[in-house]
Amino acid sequence: MTSQALPYIVLLGFMYGSTLVASRFSVGQFAPATYIGLRLSLAALAHATIYQFSASRAWSRDRNVWQHALLLGVIGTAVPMTAIVTALTYLSSGMASILITINPAITVLLAHFFLHDEKLNTRKIVGIVLALSGTALLTVRGETGLADVAKANPIGYILMFTSILLGSSSTVYARKYMRTFDAFDVASIRMLAAALAVMPLSLLLVGFDLTAVTPTGYGALGYASLMGTFGGMMLAFYIIKRFGATASAMTAYVVPIITNIGGILLLGETFTVGMLWGALLIVAGIFIINQRRRPRTVAGESLRAIDRVR
Repeated sequence: MTSQALPYIVLLGFMYGSTLVASRFSVGQFAPATYIGLRLSLAALAHATIYQFSASRAWSRDRNVWQHALLLGVIGTAVPMTAIVTALTYLSSGMASILITINPAITVLLAHFFLHDEKLNTRKIVGIVLALSGTALLTVRGETGLADVAKANPIGYILMFTSILLGSSSTVYARKYMRTFDAFDVASIRMLAAALAVMPLSLLLVGFDLTAVTPTGYGALGYASLMGTFGGMMLAFYIIKRFGATASAMTAYVVPIITNIGGILLLGETFTVGMLWGALLIVAGIFIINQRRRPRTVAGESLRAIDRVR
C-alpha cells in the first residue's frame, strides 16, 4: 500500500462507518431484508440514472463483465450486506465494526492462495494470528456493545463472520479477474444484480411493511443508499484496481473509529474494556501485516520495489 492510497482509504472508511451507524438505527424500523433491498434498489437506480443521462456512458455489452459482476453482486454484495444488517439486531454498530476490522487479515490470507503478487511471509502470519486472537477474545466474552444486552447471541457472530469471509473473497476475486474492467460498469451491474437478488426475496419472505418507518428512518435509508452503497461501492472498486486488494481492506482501520463514536453519541451504544482489548489485538495484527521494512541500501530498495509489483 502506498501513501497515495491513504486519502481514499480514510474517505471510504468514513462512508462505510457512518453507513453502519445509519443501518443500526434503521433495523429498529425496517425488516433487515427490506432495508437492504431498498438500499440496493436506490443505489441501482442511481447507477441507471447516470447511464440514462450521460452521453459518454452505455451499459456494457461485454459478456465477461456481466458474468463476473453478476456473481460479485450476489455473493459479494447481496449476501454480505444482508448478513451484516441482520447481525445488527444482535450487536451494536461499534461491535460490528470491530469485527469487520479483521477483514484485512482474512483478505491477506486468501490473497496468498489466489493472487500471485500478494504472498504470505512470517510478518503477515504473525499479524493474522494476532488479529484472529482479538476476534476470539471478543467471541469468548460474548461482547455486544449494547447497553441492555449482557451476552451476545451467537447468531450475530455467525452472520458477521459469514459476511467477512464473503467480503474478503469478493475483494480477492475482483483483484484477480476484474483489474481491466471499467469500475463504473462493474459497480452498476453488481448493484443491479444485488438488488434483483434481495428485493424479491424480501417481498416473498417478510413482506413490505413500512408503517413503523419515520421521516428520520427514510433519511437514514437515503443516506446509506447514496453514501455507503452507491458511493462506497464505486470508491472501493477503484481502490482495488489502483492499489490492490490489501489496500482496499485497510478501510477497516477507519470504520471502527467512526462507528463507535457515532454509535455512542447517536444510538446510546457502549464500549467496554473487552471490546477495547479485542480491537487493540486486531488492529495490532493488521498493523503488523502492513508494515514494510525500511530499505538499508539502494539495492535492497530495488529488490523490495520489484517484490511489490511482482
